[in-house]
Amino acid sequence: MAREIGLAVRALVLTDREMQTALARRLGVGLTDVRAMEELVASPDVLGPVELGNRLGIRSASATVLVDRLEAAGHLERGRHPDDRRRITLHLTERARSEFRAALGPLLTSIGRITAGLDPDEARTVATFLRDVTGAVRDFAASGPPPGAGGDPPGPD
Repeated sequence: MAREIGLAVRALVLTDREMQTALARRLGVGLTDVRAMEELVASPDVLGPVELGNRLGIRSASATVLVDRLEAAGHLERGRHPDDRRRITLHLTERARSEFRAALGPLLTSIGRITAGLDPDEARTVATFLRDVTGAVRDFAASGPPPGAGGDPPGPD
């Protein structure tokens, strides 16, 4: 059963890429734009261009171009940090949030229908399992390579 669950989790993780691609297509934006907007929605912290770029794994100049593009499209606004007026903060516009909700509506409806079919004990078990798997994935992503493994992936010879 552990193998079956592992394969199901792997399939779910891989479908996230498909979902992001479909979301980008529905919103008429690029995949990096969707990833940026997802980061802004999900982050418990206020993000600026540098932090957003770091989370996306892109350089500062690329992050600035990305932010300019999203701002010009009406998807985000720049603001000033409440505690440090020198810092720029990024906020999704209500229009962008509304477009996200509309684009994700069919998916959220399907997930809601599936969830409604669970009894309360099953729902608790599934929620706990998904939170635990999410924590394991985040821990893996935050950790460096194992000792002696080197930091760079192998390149062509």
